[in-house]
Amino acid sequence: MKKILFLCGILAIIGCKKDKESNKDSQEIVVSDSTGTSEYQGDVMLEFKVLDSKYIENDVLWSPFEIELYKVTEKKYDSLKSLILEKSVTELQSAIAKEELTYEELTLFYLYRMRKLDRENELSLNSVIAINPDVLTEARLKDRNYKNTENKSPIYGIPVLLKDNINTATMPTTAGAVALQGNTTPNAFITNQLESSGAIILGKANLSEWAYFFCKGCPSGYSAVGGQTLNPYGRRFFDTGGSSSGSGVAVAANFAPLAVGSETSGSILSPSSQNSLVGLKPTIGLLSRTGIVPISSTLDTPGPMTKTVMDNAILLSAMAGRDTSDAKVFADSIKVTTDYYSALTDTTSLRGVRLGVIKELTEDSLYNRAINELKKVGAQIVEFEAEDIKLANFLRLLNLDMKKDLPAYLERYGKRVDVRSVEDIMAFNVEDSVQRAPYGQGLFEGIVKDTASAEEFQAIKDTLKIRGKRFFDIPMKEYDLDGILSINNYHAGFAAVAEYPAITVPMGYDDIGEPKGLTFISIPYSEQNLLRWAYAYEQESQQRKPPKDYSK
Repeated sequence: MKKILFLCGILAIIGCKKDKESNKDSQEIVVSDSTGTSEYQGDVMLEFKVLDSKYIENDVLWSPFEIELYKVTEKKYDSLKSLILEKSVTELQSAIAKEELTYEELTLFYLYRMRKLDRENELSLNSVIAINPDVLTEARLKDRNYKNTENKSPIYGIPVLLKDNINTATMPTTAGAVALQGNTTPNAFITNQLESSGAIILGKANLSEWAYFFCKGCPSGYSAVGGQTLNPYGRRFFDTGGSSSGSGVAVAANFAPLAVGSETSGSILSPSSQNSLVGLKPTIGLLSRTGIVPISSTLDTPGPMTKTVMDNAILLSAMAGRDTSDAKVFADSIKVTTDYYSALTDTTSLRGVRLGVIKELTEDSLYNRAINELKKVGAQIVEFEAEDIKLANFLRLLNLDMKKDLPAYLERYGKRVDVRSVEDIMAFNVEDSVQRAPYGQGLFEGIVKDTASAEEFQAIKDTLKIRGKRFFDIPMKEYDLDGILSINNYHAGFAAVAEYPAITVPMGYDDIGEPKGLTFISIPYSEQNLLRWAYAYEQESQQRKPPKDYSK
């Protein structure tokens, strides 16, 4: 176990949940000896310097909906629960088709629920950072046009939360940072794709500030603007995962049916597994990154976070589209679909699919149970010992990318903010460090200090990609494997630098009730296969359970 799980320490900063037995030999590339994750031993609460946001005022947040929410009674809210709570997109659309529900009622339900539970109460989770002021207007428009809209997308009229590093015209994009509170921008490419598909942008989700590439040793899920996100499965006991913390928590707590996260290394896989969700990190370049606050133009990607595999496929399809302005966009010669959901049927099986099992992970009882469930749906399981490969200079890749990528974003989109570089942001934060950077800004300091020639930087990227691919390709070739099975985001770093896609699916809860996910990893542009395998496993295992206090 120790040899394999060292990767979980590599990017404490970007959403990696630290395995309690992570390899000490990997410390030369560990940013910090603390991931900010739970070391829960039964009754130990996580400690935070800051819990509630000092920059969000509930009255201001909800003022655009004051009249409409005043009309929603607790009785009306309770009557809608059976139609909405824990329902899939398909089930929600069925209720609307039967005229049991409208898109306006659906949207109002989530607004009412968020106002009731998300902040300033004994169940608060601090998962949502902003609400689209036009969301009810858009919902009513979907209702009016429902019967006259042909060939509706499955996501038509469905509310979606976006991580607050994804540009939207109706809300500022802050990345959780006070310096970007006034960052009003046009829509990101994927935001336009969602709206074109008929989705309703519900609001913005909290995140680990600057996508968890800001402070050393700070807890995942914290941002100065949004406060500390908490895990609904163990509020103040279990880590949320990062950096797409708010996206994961909000969907798990039924504040939205769907959410979009982003990942550099583990930032979708980690919060998805920590919140018992399905999270897909696509092949880098499959989905556009244009209009997303960056860490790394080499490794960044957005991706869907949902309760079910089918919902994940629907959300992925709604974001899909070729963005020629993205340097990582897939080539014309690569054939990709924009319909990932139609191939998922009740007859989906894994007959003939060969999946690799990492020997060191078989110490985990949930992993072993998942393997047996995969066998039941036809998968051929091959156990192997993983290659002992190190990912030296991973942190330097991120430093050097963000040093150029963040200023480029600010130059293009940050017209209404005063910062233009990492140094500017650091100087701004120092003016009021207690409020703006209570955990310091150690990773930003590292970005400023790091330098490399163009040739050295390219060599770092090339070496990391080769090593990441070797980790998967050697066993896949030797044992003729279609994919490899991992846990949570244990091997997210390898998948990141290899630019391989991965999907995590709920596989149960450990002996203290903390969620875990079974993670499938395969070659670039294999998303349809990953979704098919995940769907077959999900249908057989049915392991996801809603968080007790947020499912009623």
